[in-house]
Amino acid sequence: MTEITETPPTDTITAPTPTPLPIQDALHEALDQADEERLNALLATAHPADIAHLLSTLPAKQRTALWHAESLVQSEVLAYVDDSIRAELIEDMPAEEVAAATEQMDTDDAVDLLQDLPEERVEEVLQAMDELRRLRLTQILSYDEDTAGGLMNTDTLTVRLDLRLSTVLRYLRRHEKLPEKTEALLVVDMENRYQGMLFLTDLITQDPDLKVREVMSQTVEAIPAQISTREVARIFEHRDLLTAPVVDENGVLLGRITVDDVLDVIRSEAEHALMSHAGLDEEDDMFAPILTTSRNRAVWLGINLVTAFLAAWVIGLFEATLQQVVALAVLMPIVASMGGIAGSQTLTVVIRGIALDKVNNKNAPWLLRKEVAVGILNGLLWAVVVAGIAIVWFNDYLLGLIIGAAVTINLFFAAFSGMLVPLLLKRLSIDPALAGGVILTTVTDVVGFASFLGLATAFLLPAA
Repeated sequence: MTEITETPPTDTITAPTPTPLPIQDALHEALDQADEERLNALLATAHPADIAHLLSTLPAKQRTALWHAESLVQSEVLAYVDDSIRAELIEDMPAEEVAAATEQMDTDDAVDLLQDLPEERVEEVLQAMDELRRLRLTQILSYDEDTAGGLMNTDTLTVRLDLRLSTVLRYLRRHEKLPEKTEALLVVDMENRYQGMLFLTDLITQDPDLKVREVMSQTVEAIPAQISTREVARIFEHRDLLTAPVVDENGVLLGRITVDDVLDVIRSEAEHALMSHAGLDEEDDMFAPILTTSRNRAVWLGINLVTAFLAAWVIGLFEATLQQVVALAVLMPIVASMGGIAGSQTLTVVIRGIALDKVNNKNAPWLLRKEVAVGILNGLLWAVVVAGIAIVWFNDYLLGLIIGAAVTINLFFAAFSGMLVPLLLKRLSIDPALAGGVILTTVTDVVGFASFLGLATAFLLPAA
């Protein structure tokens, strides 16, 4: 029998167990306090991706201290580090150490690392590898990094058409582990040409006496090695793929692409679109030295200065008008601003359509007519609003009509330019996301100022 007794009260208060810090905050704290023992203990348990992310958030001095910490396994972290930072980290590493670091990486990740190195260093690192590894990487490096061939992984498992499933199962059991993200085996013929995919779920659920050709799926089409990574991402999204084979022009199997590779492409495209609007490189290191960052940003500031002087020159042509009608200087920014916003809306939609391969030569004329119609309709709507405000503000009906007409004209040209500029840049092999905004801003500023001040010169000065 268990006796129940009353526990006498005590004055002792048990302190609550402190909530452990998230790994990122804990690592930051250990770095700030220069606590090497705690830092190494945290690094031993942290996921390489968390360490890689932390490296991208640190200034140069702390980044170096973390990179050379005793418990940090550089080869595991390198696969997750951003390209620009990775190039900095391995810049002074001996070729043998870089080669050793790639041994634990998937083939496609190792290729990404090598593509960040100068050409002469790539050759040094390749020579430090074993022959089989070197041949695999050289095959992928022969393709442009923005193609399916440059994105693929050559770590694949292949089977022949006439094998029985029982034989395939015995073959798989001889492997200590399968390549990561293996959901299917790639089926090839005697010439190594791709025939279909044998999904692991079918392999373990179907009759072992059946042959591969009877069970394999032919629904997943092979991806040509030469197509762009953007097109690869579109194919994966359109067909809901997790993995797809890559073949050469003769249909010979080269490797495979998995969905994690495609997610990297999608993220890169999104970063590129976001940063390009400001004239920046998506691989710029936020914590790079001041002079490096200043140099990278100076180019587009200089280009913008040229376009600003062009707009200023247009305003200067109407200096006499501005001196006589001061209200024009007050209202002038409204016309340019309205055109800039309207043009940016069209530009963004068109660049997105180009990126998703939805805009082409066949539908471009229809889209141009539509955007121009939208620009005119919005121009008329907001012209009435702006004109009404101007009339009430300055008690001048003619001034209101002039600014209303200028807004309509500028929104028309904004829509026209927002549609046409990215298409022309694409045809000239210039990135629309990078240059489109600068050109469009110039157009809307120049047209806005010229139309507003030109109309004012023609109608207000005689009236004055």
